[in-house]
Amino acid sequence: MKQLIRVLTALATPLTVQAQTTTPYIDRDLFAVCVTIVGGGFVLLFILEVIKRLFDFLLKRKALELGLQQAPTTSQPNYTSPIKWFAIWIGLGIGLTIIYYTFPLGIHSLAIMSFCLAASFLSYFIFLKQSANK
Repeated sequence: MKQLIRVLTALATPLTVQAQTTTPYIDRDLFAVCVTIVGGGFVLLFILEVIKRLFDFLLKRKALELGLQQAPTTSQPNYTSPIKWFAIWIGLGIGLTIIYYTFPLGIHSLAIMSFCLAASFLSYFIFLKQSANK
């Protein structure tokens, strides 16, 4: 239920924008880059979820074929997921900030975004290594 409320809020956010002359101009190219990045992220998350569910199904089916009483469960509570999303959003924010100050938009904008996201995933990986050592 909470997820549904978050999605509806995110979808309703553009409806609150008003076209007035006192609001600052939003560059169409920058908006297109942001929408492309967010849309691509949603597509990749969807593909990842489909693959995860497919492998869970195959694992349960194999367990039933082997005659196990109970199929092994792969879902464990993931307490590091908020840290992962924090790292991803920080990487996106830093990348978009750098892109904003390096106009005009071009292929270098995608390179900047790629490096910032890679750095955020690297920081998350280092965090996981540090937390596993404790």
